[in-house]
Amino acid sequence: MKQSLQLKIGQHLAMTPQLQQAIRLLQLSTLELQTEIQEALESNLMLEVEEEALNNENTQNDDRSSERANTADENESNSLEFSEKDQKIPDELPIDSEWDDHYETASYASSGGNTQNDEVIRDFTEYNSGDNQSLGAYLEEQLNLRSLSKTDFLIGTTIIDSINDDGYLEDSIENILEGLNSRITNPEMEISIEEVEAILRLIQQFDPTGVAARDLRESMLIQLAEFENLPGLPNAKEIVDQHLTLLAAHDYNKLKKQLKLSDTELHDAISVIQLLNPRPASQVSGTKAQYVTPDIFVKKQNGIWRVKLNPDITPKLGINKQYTSMIKRSDKSEDNNLLRSHLQEARWFIKSLHSRNDTLLKVAKSIVERQRGFLEHGEEAMKPMVLRDIAEEVDMHESTISRVTTQKFMHTPRGIFEFKYFFSSHVATADGGECSATAIRAMIRKLIAAENIEKPLSDSKIADTLIATGINVARRTVAKYREAMAIPPSNERKRLNISP
Repeated sequence: MKQSLQLKIGQHLAMTPQLQQAIRLLQLSTLELQTEIQEALESNLMLEVEEEALNNENTQNDDRSSERANTADENESNSLEFSEKDQKIPDELPIDSEWDDHYETASYASSGGNTQNDEVIRDFTEYNSGDNQSLGAYLEEQLNLRSLSKTDFLIGTTIIDSINDDGYLEDSIENILEGLNSRITNPEMEISIEEVEAILRLIQQFDPTGVAARDLRESMLIQLAEFENLPGLPNAKEIVDQHLTLLAAHDYNKLKKQLKLSDTELHDAISVIQLLNPRPASQVSGTKAQYVTPDIFVKKQNGIWRVKLNPDITPKLGINKQYTSMIKRSDKSEDNNLLRSHLQEARWFIKSLHSRNDTLLKVAKSIVERQRGFLEHGEEAMKPMVLRDIAEEVDMHESTISRVTTQKFMHTPRGIFEFKYFFSSHVATADGGECSATAIRAMIRKLIAAENIEKPLSDSKIADTLIATGINVARRTVAKYREAMAIPPSNERKRLNISP
C-alpha cells in the first residue's frame, strides 16, 4: 500500500492547566480548601498572606466572622488582589499541557410521663476522649481497673473484641469458649463456660449501662436493674422479660389483659421502658465531632435578603513583591526560571480562588432568590428546584453547579444548610403547579405531629389529606417520604393517651 499524507479538520474538547486547577479548587470543601491554601503558601515562595489580613486576624475577637459578614462590602470580601508588575509571563498555556512542559513545578498536594419518672435523669453523656477513644478501648480501660488473673483478663479482652458498635455481644458464649480453648495446649488449663459467663456478667456492669448484652431484652433488663422505687418498674421488668414482642407491636389491649393492668399502670410501665437506650453504646463516640464552616452568610437587611461570602474561609493572598523584583527578563538561569515558575503558579492559584469565590457567590445569590419563601416561611414554602434551573440562570454547566453545591454550606436565619438541601424534585398540584418534595415532607411531618396518638394517621389518610389540599401524591410516595424521615408506620406510632 502506498503511503500518503492527509490533512483532517476536527474539533475536540480539552482543558488548559489553569482550568483544571480552577475546577479542582471549586469542588473542595472549606476545610479542604484551607488545607490546600496552607500547602500552597508553604511550597510557593511567591505567595503570601497580605499584612493587612494578618493584622486583622490578630486584633479581632472570636465574633469577627459574624461581624464582618454583616459589615464587609461584598466586593471587598470577594476580592483577591495581586500585583503582576510588567513581567513577561504568558497568561495562558497551551491546552492539554502540563506544568513540567514549561516550568519547574513547585508542587503541592491536594487535601475532610409520670412526675416521679420525670425526676429520673439518665446519664447519657458522650464519652468523647481526647484521643478518639473507641468503645473497645473504653471497656478495656475499665477491665484494667479490676484485679483479674491472666486467664480472666484474656477472657475479658476476647469478649470485648466480640462487642459491636451498638454495644451488643455478636459471638455466642460457646464460640468464644471454643476460640479461647483453641489457644491452650494443656488440657488441664482449659477454660470452662462458667468462667466465661462470670466475666461476661462482670463486663455487663461496666459503662455504658446495658453493654455486652446478647440481645435487646437482656440489655434492657440490665438497664432496668439500675432503677429503684419507680412507679411501674416491676411491670416494666415483666413486660421486657416476657412480653417484649407485644410491646414492639403496640398491642396494648393484649398487654393489659395478660398482665391484668389498668391503663394508668401500663402507662407507668411504658414510661419507665422509654427511659432505656436500645443502643447502649451509641453514647460512646469513637470519632471526633465534625464542625461545619459556612461558606455563605444570608441575612435580611431592610427587607432585602443579602448574600455575602464568609471572609474567613480564605485568607487574602498576594504576590511577594520582593521576590518578584528579582526576576530578570532575559535571564535563563535555573534560579530565574524557578522564580518565574513560582510566580506563574501563584498568579493562577489566586485567579482560581477568585473564580471559585465568584462562582460560589453567584450560585448562592441565585438559590436565595428562588428560595425566599423558605427563608421567610419555612420548609412548607420550599419551591421545587433542580441543578438545571440554576445552571441556566447563571449560564454555567450543570456539572459546575453540582461541584459548587457539594460540601458547601449556607448560614441562614433558619440554620446552616448544605447548598444541595435547596434542590428537590417536584410533585404536581391540582391547579397545574408544582410542589417541592421538601415541602411535602414538611407537611407530612406536621400532620403526624398533630395526629391522635391513639389512632395515628395511615399513609393512605395522609395522602388523602394532601390531595384535599391540592397536592397529587400517591400513598407509596407518602410512605417513601415518611421512611426517608425515619418516621415509623402508623401501627408503631400508636401510644396510650393517659394523663399522669
